[in-house]
Parts: sequence; C-alpha cells; structure tokens
Amino acid sequence: MMNKTPKGNRPHITFLGKRNVGKSSLINVLINQELSIVSDVPGTTTDPVEKATELNPFGPVVFVDTAGYDDIGLLGEKRVKKTMTALTESDLAIIVITEELTNDDKKIIDLVISKNIGYLLVINKSDIMDEETIKKVQNNIRQSYNVAVLLCSTINHNNIEELKESIITILRSNPSELPIISDLLKPMDTVVLVIPIDKEAPKGRLILPQVQTIRECLDADVSCIVVKERELHYTLNHILKTKPKIVITDSQAFLKVNADVADDVLMTSFSILYARQKGDLITYTKGISAIKKLKNNDSILIAELCSHRPISEDIGRVKIPRWLEQYSGLSLNFDVFSGKEIPEDLTKYKLIIQCGGCMANRSLIISRINKAIDQNVPITNYGLIIAYLHGIIERALTPFPEALEYLKS
Repeated sequence: MMNKTPKGNRPHITFLGKRNVGKSSLINVLINQELSIVSDVPGTTTDPVEKATELNPFGPVVFVDTAGYDDIGLLGEKRVKKTMTALTESDLAIIVITEELTNDDKKIIDLVISKNIGYLLVINKSDIMDEETIKKVQNNIRQSYNVAVLLCSTINHNNIEELKESIITILRSNPSELPIISDLLKPMDTVVLVIPIDKEAPKGRLILPQVQTIRECLDADVSCIVVKERELHYTLNHILKTKPKIVITDSQAFLKVNADVADDVLMTSFSILYARQKGDLITYTKGISAIKKLKNNDSILIAELCSHRPISEDIGRVKIPRWLEQYSGLSLNFDVFSGKEIPEDLTKYKLIIQCGGCMANRSLIISRINKAIDQNVPITNYGLIIAYLHGIIERALTPFPEALEYLKS
C-alpha cells in the first residue's frame, strides 16, 4: 500500500521561502488537508513538518513544510538551521516568493542550485497582487535565473494543478530511488538471504533492508530463500539442487557465510547493497584506504541515521570500534552521531563510517557524502568496513565490478 511506503523510499519535496509567503497554505491545498497551521502571523511554522502522502498520479512522496529562511533572533537562527537540514533531504525544492525577489531568496536559490537539487519557483498570493507587481517580480527572476515561474494562489486555486503537474514532471525525470538487487538478477535466478536472529533482531519481524530485498526479489521473478547462518551450509548442500546466483548476508555474519559459500557463488551484504542504492559505492570503497593511514588517538565519526536503543553488542557503537582497534593495533577515539545532523566541521575526523541508511532517503546520504568530500575527509559504510576488517572485501565487492576494479587499483 502507498501509505505503507517508508519515508526513506519517498521523494522529499521541500517548500522554502521567507516567513508568511504561504508555504503552508500551498501544501495544504496540494494535499487537500491541513498539514500545517496557517496564520497571518510571520513565523507560525517552526520546526520542519513532514507529511507522507500520495501525489496522484505519481505515487508516494513526502511534503516538507519549513520555517522562513528570513527568521530572526536566537530562536529564529535555530529554526533556519533546521530548514537548512531539511534541505539536505530534498529531492525537489519549491521556492515560494511573493511581491519581490529578495537577496534572501537569491541566496537560497543559489544554494539549491549548488547542491544540484531540482527546483521550482512559485510566485504565491497572486490574487492580491496587481499586474505591475507581478510583471516586476517575473522580470527580476528572468534576469537572474533561466527557469519557469508559476503564478499561484491558494484562494482561487490559480495554477495549483499546474504546480502539481510540474512537481510530477521533475520527479519522473530525476528518479530518487535506485534498485537494491534486481538489476543484478534475471528471472528464475535463486537468491539466498542470511538473516541472523540475535539480540539486534526485532522480535517477531524482520528489519527494513531484509524486507525490501525480499520484496524486490519477488518483483523480479526471482526465487528467494531465507535462512539463519546456522542453516546456510545445510541449505546450500542438501536442499538446493543448483547453486544460487548470490548469497546476501547480514554483515555481522560475513565470516561464517564466507566459509560456507562456494568461491564461484557471488556473496555480499545488505549493508553493501544499501551503500550502492542509497549512497556512492565508489566513494565508500575509496574511504577504506584511510584505515591504513590511521594513527594512535585519531578520531573516527560513527554516523547513524536512525535513533535506536543501543544494546550491549551494538554494531556501530561497540563491534566496529572493537574490530577496528584490533585490526589496527591502535587506540582510537570514536564519536557517535545519531539522526539527520552531523557536525558542520568534520576536519577533526580521519574517517567517517556511515550506517546503511535504510531509514533515510538517498538525497540526505549523498549530501553527507558530499560534505565529507568537500572537507577532504574519507567516508565509508558499515558493510564495507566490516568486510575489510574480516579480510573478505574483494569477495564482498565481486558483484560490483566497477567498485572491485577501483579497490584493486
């Protein structure tokens, strides 16, 4: 069902603009319900407000309402910071202006362009603007930006349908979702998924990467067999009559699975699949080389995108730090950041280790990767570093020839 699609798999459409330009009203009209409180008082919207909905005939999306980027005062600065954080998740930015194109508007448009985010410019409240003002704003926009401008009103619904159609056109021309595994398979292939049931496994259900991989295999007309690591050897040698095309495992079971799977069968992990789908596999592979350059007391950033209750053997907070110190023989400093925000200044870190990102959309992870690149800080991913520290990185990258070639070179 559309309303069950995770937010991380929905394009994020973020509405930006100064205070009281009608961002909330536009969203309310587009989704035909009241997402945000509407008021003539500037600054009514504070923190970003998200609404997962269905945009017909496109499909599931997330609309994001934000505070005005001209907000003032200490609290206003915090609101603007939240707005900028919301922008890092954006697949499409709707920039709303009214009676004039201000320097604040130009700054945000230039920022969106620099981040390579698709955008639309909307002149709102056209019902209360005279023709001379409208022409002046349109001319100012044309002089600075070669982009179409929509003249909208939430009162008389002028161009609301055209706005919806423009949003759909841009989303379809720039798909935000990449395949997890289906492009590596053909119908009638067999895939074996290895899913440990340990302390981190949620009781009574599977985690999102496992569920989504199973569903994509089924959609690709592929046979999908799910086992725990203890049953893998028996399944491969006594149940399956032919070898599977690929075995996909939880990264923590890499060593056991590697020992049980024949060398001529492809093997990788859910986290590495997500490194490719949500992030940049080549950049993550390049980041692995930073491990050999680490020195005593270097700082490492562990970046988690979901907030969860850590357990005693937490993969990001306990296991990876322990394995990395054992491998390097060094004493290292680890900082853990959970959620959508990481430090603006990353230069103190010698390596960033990013989680798979199953709960986030690709735009957020790519923005994080780009921030690391801009500050010349290596970045990699949970699955890749676990494979490397266990000595099986080449095998784990064999399904992805371009990344494997980069690793070898």
